[in-house]
Amino acid sequence: MSETAAAADLANTIYLTLPSGRVTIVLRPDLAPKTCAQIKTLTGQGFYNGCEFFRVIAGFMAQTGDPSNTGTGGSPLPNVPAEFTTKASFLTGALGMARTNDPNSGNSQFFICFAPATFLDDKYTLFGQVTEGMEFVDQIKKGQGQSGRVTDPTKIIKMELAA
Repeated sequence: MSETAAAADLANTIYLTLPSGRVTIVLRPDLAPKTCAQIKTLTGQGFYNGCEFFRVIAGFMAQTGDPSNTGTGGSPLPNVPAEFTTKASFLTGALGMARTNDPNSGNSQFFICFAPATFLDDKYTLFGQVTEGMEFVDQIKKGQGQSGRVTDPTKIIKMELAA
């Protein structure tokens, strides 16, 4: 790999530190450039540090990115328009932008899939992939019932840009 390619890879890599270990996430600006830019901006500001995985459904996904930890909050940045794709699928370790019923309401909340969730394809913005540390994602405390609300949730210790 050339130095330029390595630098580009690091520019689109995020380290997510959980209590159980470090997770490496590779962003996909080829699929969702605006969403990746928003995530990188928020990560660089330390926005995600201390956020809880407040909604976690076993066998499906873990959601975070709301500093109020209620599922109703976001960042002060404007919402990002939907960037749906048919070029990739929501497989194990995929990251997607959470949203309301309005497809253009993604802001700061995102989820990580525990298992394939291809029913989300072309309905949610897929913007990244866990490439290392999925075993630590699997250790995120699961919620109860269909709401997935978690008591004593797992917190993000630190989320940082690799470059």
